[in-house]
Amino acid sequence: MKATEAKLLDFLKKAPQLMIPIYQRTYGWGERECRQLWDDIVRCGSSDHIPVHFIGSIVYISAGLGTVIHQSPLLIIDGQQRLATISLLLAAISEIIGTSEPHTGFSKRRIRNYYLVNPEEEGERHPKLLLSQTDRDSLIAIVTQRPSPAQASVQIHANYALFAQWLADSKTDLAVICRGLAKLVIVDIALTRDQDNPQLIFESMNATGKELSQADLIRNFVLMGLEPPIQTRLYHDYWRPIEHDFGQAAYSSHFDAFMRYYLTVKTGELPAINAVYEAFKAYVRNMHHVDGNDQPQIIALVQDVRAYARYYWALALGNEPEPQLNEAFADLRELKVEVVYPLLLTLYHDYQNSLLGLGEFLACLRLLEAYMFRRSVCGIPSNSLSNTFITLAQRIDTTRYSESMQALLVLLPSYRRFPSDDEFGHELQHRDLYNFRHRSYLLRRLENHRRQERISLAEYTIEHVLPQNPQLSAAWREALGSDWHNVQQRVVHTLGNLTLTRYNSEFRDRAFSDKRDMPSAPEKGLRYSPLHLNADFAQLESWNEISIMQRAARLAARALTVWQAPALAQAVVDQYRTQRPSTAYSINDHPALLTATLYPLFDAFRKAVLALDPCISEEFRKLYVVYKAEKTVVDVIALSTTLKITLHAPHDALYDPLQHCKPNSTQQESQIIVSASDDMTYVVELVRQVLEMQVNGE
Repeated sequence: MKATEAKLLDFLKKAPQLMIPIYQRTYGWGERECRQLWDDIVRCGSSDHIPVHFIGSIVYISAGLGTVIHQSPLLIIDGQQRLATISLLLAAISEIIGTSEPHTGFSKRRIRNYYLVNPEEEGERHPKLLLSQTDRDSLIAIVTQRPSPAQASVQIHANYALFAQWLADSKTDLAVICRGLAKLVIVDIALTRDQDNPQLIFESMNATGKELSQADLIRNFVLMGLEPPIQTRLYHDYWRPIEHDFGQAAYSSHFDAFMRYYLTVKTGELPAINAVYEAFKAYVRNMHHVDGNDQPQIIALVQDVRAYARYYWALALGNEPEPQLNEAFADLRELKVEVVYPLLLTLYHDYQNSLLGLGEFLACLRLLEAYMFRRSVCGIPSNSLSNTFITLAQRIDTTRYSESMQALLVLLPSYRRFPSDDEFGHELQHRDLYNFRHRSYLLRRLENHRRQERISLAEYTIEHVLPQNPQLSAAWREALGSDWHNVQQRVVHTLGNLTLTRYNSEFRDRAFSDKRDMPSAPEKGLRYSPLHLNADFAQLESWNEISIMQRAARLAARALTVWQAPALAQAVVDQYRTQRPSTAYSINDHPALLTATLYPLFDAFRKAVLALDPCISEEFRKLYVVYKAEKTVVDVIALSTTLKITLHAPHDALYDPLQHCKPNSTQQESQIIVSASDDMTYVVELVRQVLEMQVNGE
């Protein structure tokens, strides 16, 4: 590595050509970064007391062996954003100054021939700076004064227009801008390919400038160590299509999310959203034993990433060509259940590889939709389910796909349970569904279920047949009876009282008969509505608590056919039941627990903990007793006259007003010593908190 201080404009002038490797991220500076650079240029250009302004380092490596006659381009490892932005500003200046020279050396001809193009070169060697795919043609069009390409870079053209606007402002002194540009200084860092590690240097610089996305880092990690021809082929054949599919503006956010779920499929663990890059490196090195230069392994990895990216593009971004699958994916997206995406990627992979037929795939998708929606209606948190779906994907029998998924979901206990018809139906009829986040989805699915011709509900809004206005009219009070106020509070937001209409603003607080018939405009009345949801109203003469609850029961019965529970014989379900491995230990192996002093204390504790939730199991180990839900909640060790209880949660995550707990050495668990005189209710409350953290995915 060789580092020297240099003026930026001198660097641009002397460089034969600057090339951004294909694996680099696209241009990403926005107005905020451009404004900061502009202000720095104005500040140093306006003051004789500021001799130079440092704007960072430019790190590059020679693309090949140059000669006196033909110098190779410099591959930019770090500095793309600054070089591209300065080029845009110089191009804008060259356009606005015309034949003038606001500062020595800043004529239109010099700006263009020194800093923007190689005047004696043609074709690819003519531009001084070549960006990566998305941005290359747009920058070339600007510096060579050609028309914009058909697929223009949004950010390149936006920033060029921004600089043109600022330069045209009457308050802008062009001489100041040119002086400021002349004062910009960089550290010129030249790398040697056979001695320096560009990837490590690139990573170390990620904390400066505009932070790189996880997607940028992953792409560079995969491609940077390969020879240029392999880089180019893999980028064009596999990585560039991913960028194109996910979209220019949202590539980073989509790719980061996709890679998180891809890694979950491959490793069985869901990485933190801000640690995807580190998880990817660990996966590649641990699973593929690749350090960045094993070409066959890297090629296979990139091909695999491309395949799964297409699955994600189809199911998560709405691009599935098969209509029935696309509709099922859309319904899942509306429920915002990203936690199920790793399982969906597994299903899609098996579908693409003919392990899962279209019919079974659809059945699995609708089953997952029913599982997630039923849980939502029943108020069961779903943010603890990532491990559930990971395990489910691993345990599916690919020879009996639909059956095995149904059985595995039926067998989920307690807070992971598949709500029964009774539980789901009861909640549908009695809970407040108007303030339920999936209310529109609920009514839409109820309306269009089994319709041959689906109705678009975009112009429909939710209508309370019994108004929610607490100041009910006399007609409504009479219809509800003497206890009208309590009746309204009980049923106004329930399923039976909610429907869809295009005339919500005209219905307002009208009496039921008016909403049903709309005498002045009968075609608007509920009686003549084309919706199945409104079919009941034509036959009704009054609307009260009884009719509301009757309609709720009918709609709930329909809902049981829309979001169906598995219907498997118990014998079939039992085939999928995992038998817990028998333990070699029992309470008899813990004689201290059987003493007159400790047994009553231990027995009270174990009964209280097991009563917290049916999903908690008890296992005797050699040295301690463990109580588990999906993961260990608490374990117990017998001391001479006390119990040492370890809660599997950090000390600072527990509400412990009496400060009985102490953190263990790792700070990831909490311990409490319990004697016969301690309040067992307080201790079990601490255990309950740990269980709830598991349930809530904390």
